[in-house]
Amino acid sequence: MLTRLPHHSSPLVFPCRLSAAAAARTLSTATGSNSTTVKMARSALDEVTDAGAFDRSPSTFRSSISRDSSARFPAVPGRYHLYVSYACPWASRCLAYLKLKGLDHAIGFTSVKPIFERTRETDDHLGWVFPATGDEEPGADPDPFNGAKTIRELYEIASPNYIGKPTVPVLWDKQLKTVVNNESSEIIRMLNTEFNEIAKNPDLELYPAHLQTSVNEINELVYDAINNGVYKCGFAKKQGPYDEAVTRLYEALDKCEEILSRQRYICGNQLTEADVRLFVTLIRFDEVYAVHFKCNKRLLREYPNLFNYTKDIYQIPGISSTVNMEHIRKHYYGSHPSINPYGIIPAGPNIDYNTPHDRERFSA
Repeated sequence: MLTRLPHHSSPLVFPCRLSAAAAARTLSTATGSNSTTVKMARSALDEVTDAGAFDRSPSTFRSSISRDSSARFPAVPGRYHLYVSYACPWASRCLAYLKLKGLDHAIGFTSVKPIFERTRETDDHLGWVFPATGDEEPGADPDPFNGAKTIRELYEIASPNYIGKPTVPVLWDKQLKTVVNNESSEIIRMLNTEFNEIAKNPDLELYPAHLQTSVNEINELVYDAINNGVYKCGFAKKQGPYDEAVTRLYEALDKCEEILSRQRYICGNQLTEADVRLFVTLIRFDEVYAVHFKCNKRLLREYPNLFNYTKDIYQIPGISSTVNMEHIRKHYYGSHPSINPYGIIPAGPNIDYNTPHDRERFSA
């Protein structure tokens, strides 16, 4: 059952991966002649410019795990935990790496509930919340280590004065009780290289030296125009920024379609980091972005190469387990009241990504 969000005179919108900025919002509550100022986590409203464009800020926790046993965060099994949302593309690419590299035996993960809820009684912030019990929301579980009720609480355990955005993914150090890193692009690089001594698939290199230039170029295109581009479309508050974002989005999709007409993967004929980063947006495209974020100029299913490419990656062993479409649909349609005030979840399209694809034609 879909939970209705509380009404706000100024509706809040929250993309799933937004990081800290310098200033804090405050909530003043009148109590007789006095007023109380309450620190609260920031919302995405703070990242929309005066021109009406969505402008994402950088992540905050940027430490690294190292294969060096003397490092502050050494790559050892059982020490780290990944907090995610299945709904979030940024967190999902970290889950994909756990599966691809064979690290889910060494690094556990916990998913939050898909729909934003209040994170504290003293302010009106809405964000990621853990279920109270393991059977409250299929696919989500309570915090197994800290007893935190929300992702916000984890950030406050790590940094008691934290007033930024409590985002996922969170790579957590159980020993030091702190956030190691909350930037997914850095987390996946660590998972790719630093844990190879304990990985089940250590020979899988998703950032190979001979393709790094190509991967970096594709990542730059895909992040700005596609991964973040759909959010720029969805959270734009004026027509001009939306028009600019949607134009760049479809130019980039057209370019990827053309590349994939010549080769199996986006950087050649082997799977790389760039494929994982592109996939997490494509798998959500027709289900949520086309409707919810107004990315409806052309559906993914109308791109023969991109659509079959998405099915190809989905069918890699382990990847389908990182895609929980129920959580994805609940989150986007249920957590952004300024876009979808009644939280209605559309009936379709319910795409079967296990159907045959034609990508083997490019195999060496």
